[in-house]
Amino acid sequence: MASVLIVDAANVVGSVPDGWWRDRRGAAERLRDRLAERSGAFEEEEIILVVEGAARGVESVPGVRVDAAAGSGDDRIVELAAAYAERDCVVVTADRELRTRVRAHGARCVGPRAVRPVD
Repeated sequence: MASVLIVDAANVVGSVPDGWWRDRRGAAERLRDRLAERSGAFEEEEIILVVEGAARGVESVPGVRVDAAAGSGDDRIVELAAAYAERDCVVVTADRELRTRVRAHGARCVGPRAVRPVD
């Protein structure tokens, strides 16, 4: 069964002070595109990018499914972690509270550096 990588877009984008606040949607699209490049290297992996707020208009691309949270992105990530509890599920976030919540469903957590480009 394929593993699932759930990415907290707001947290990952917000972890680098590169002006993302001027164009939240554009920042989320750049992250999505980096993840899509990664998806080719890990075909057994399903990648889900959870967006919220101004980034809700970001569309899915081959290799990355974009899930637009109707409300809280954190709540949606917890719902997804619960839904994928029977699979190897990894959540990318630095949010301590969110990490605790998804671990309750058996998810593993890694920080934003796991998916950010190397400087």
